[in-house]
Amino acid sequence: QKYLCSNCNNILKKALQTLCGHRYCSACLTWIVRNNKNAVCQKCKEEDPNTLSEESLLAEERAFGDAAINKEISELRVHCVTLGCSWSGIMKDFEEHQSLCEYALIPCHTGCGHVVMRRKLADHLENGCVNNVTVCQQCQCLLASSEYQVRTFLSQIKAFVSKTEPALLMMGLHLHLAASPSPKELQHCWVWPQAGCGAPGGCIDSLVSFQGSKEKMKEHEKSAVGAHMLLLLQHMRQLRGALCSAAKAAQGFTPRAELNLENKLHVFENIVAVLNKEVESSNLEILAFRRQSELDQNIIRGLELKIAELHRCLSQKDAGLSSLHKSLLFSEQASYDGIFLWKITDVGRKLQDSVTGRTVGLYSPAFYTAKYGYKVCLRVYLNGDGTGKGTHMSLFFVVMKGDYDALLPWPFRHKVTFMLLDQNNREHIIDAFRPDLTSASFQRPVNDMNVASGCPMFLPLSKLQSPKHAYVKEDTLFLKCIIETN
Repeated sequence: QKYLCSNCNNILKKALQTLCGHRYCSACLTWIVRNNKNAVCQKCKEEDPNTLSEESLLAEERAFGDAAINKEISELRVHCVTLGCSWSGIMKDFEEHQSLCEYALIPCHTGCGHVVMRRKLADHLENGCVNNVTVCQQCQCLLASSEYQVRTFLSQIKAFVSKTEPALLMMGLHLHLAASPSPKELQHCWVWPQAGCGAPGGCIDSLVSFQGSKEKMKEHEKSAVGAHMLLLLQHMRQLRGALCSAAKAAQGFTPRAELNLENKLHVFENIVAVLNKEVESSNLEILAFRRQSELDQNIIRGLELKIAELHRCLSQKDAGLSSLHKSLLFSEQASYDGIFLWKITDVGRKLQDSVTGRTVGLYSPAFYTAKYGYKVCLRVYLNGDGTGKGTHMSLFFVVMKGDYDALLPWPFRHKVTFMLLDQNNREHIIDAFRPDLTSASFQRPVNDMNVASGCPMFLPLSKLQSPKHAYVKEDTLFLKCIIETN
């Protein structure tokens, strides 16, 4: 447990120890302090929430690097958990191993979107990467590296046969690798039958004959490479018997030339067989990768759902914390003796908002005449309301619905005194009134608030902004309300 972070519960990275004695990853502590005002150590809360002290408050400048624990962690024996990897060593060498692990899944750097084992990246780039393509010099098509190699090999066979053994052409072996016709025309498979180059038909074997559009032809060429190799090999074997007699008849080959030609044919057979095995192996790996990719996609979708659920939970917790914060602020500002001092800041901006109509009036926090008394608040219109609109600041008293209204006498009948404090303590503005007992403003509230009642012409705006007085100082004013409860 001493090697685990108090926040993320993973192995400590760049461990920091706080004044309360608990340890955090450097990054975890930074995140907690940045996202939480007056953050408290979670471990201290879990151990004994009733004995929290100032030492439990988290701050980066109050934590120090724990060199001893960092050294112990760097010497811990660990092993790689990547499937198939057998590496083991000490923690300080693990990060280097992670960057070299042949079994680690890494994204293809060409941006094709595939994730492959590091050890199979070269094969992927060679045979499976859609971004690792080559332009065919004959037909100008984009080909995967493996397809390009096959076509190049077939071209070399054709060039060799055309140059050195014209008799083969007479026997009917033709490989069509010319430029493709327009996309609207049907294209034939590029391994042609014995009837001759340009003749209608399909693959050598009628069972895999194919013709179709340019797009379908591309798909066919990719999927039938192995079959083409086998067909070519079979056809070359069939030609072997007739090749010698045809060559002798055409050019009077000697037995030595015949032997050389047969040796070359053996070489071609071996090359085609090897290529076919590699193609089959590549196809199996591609199928396995696709299956793994589907599994990975399912895992990713599951993780996305979990993340969405976590976001929803966090949003609910944030809303709860916001509500608790508001309740805490209310508790801190509440008064329970009928005397309330209201500090209003940013007066200039709020007065301008009132003039433009953006903000009509401002409500003060609620306060009480006694702990179980009437719940009330103030409402001020900095640009005036009713008869004072545009000329005076208006100040009103509001009776609110409280938790103990059923036990209180109604209507509300206590004298209310308003004061605007001169911050130079020279000339306070004072006004007072007794409630009209017949007014709905002072009956027991049915809704959250009664209709406000008070002084619509509490103070002329010219006097509020006059430099002779200090009613507004440093863009702040103070309003005081006194309720006589005796």
